[in-house]
Amino acid sequence: MTLAIDAPVTITSAPAPLSVPTADYRRAVDAGARLVDLRDPADRRRGGALLGALAVGLNEALDALTPGQPAALRSAIPDAQWLLISEDGHDAEQLAWHLQARGVHGARFVIGGHRALRAAGVGGTVTGVSPDLFA
Repeated sequence: MTLAIDAPVTITSAPAPLSVPTADYRRAVDAGARLVDLRDPADRRRGGALLGALAVGLNEALDALTPGQPAALRSAIPDAQWLLISEDGHDAEQLAWHLQARGVHGARFVIGGHRALRAAGVGGTVTGVSPDLFA
């Protein structure tokens, strides 16, 4: 059996890059990307918080960030720009692919994850501040 294709395969639009290098992290945030910290609570305590990030469990993130899902966050709108961060970047990359497959084209991940951000001096814990400040 032979398969013949009569028409060329074309892509209607250029795909957006899924990955964000650590050096471009601040630029992505300044451009309006919403940070999503996928690390579990113990990793966040050990490695430090990403100030301003949504803390979403990895198991809930796919539905939470997909518009129209029953468990979707209110901020999960079709043109949302998500910047996904896991400990080493691998879980965030997989989630970005799954979100893209669901039509969430603004989902991207940080290469190297939180480890790479820590190595670059981004994030960390808040020290020397009274806990009453957050009450």
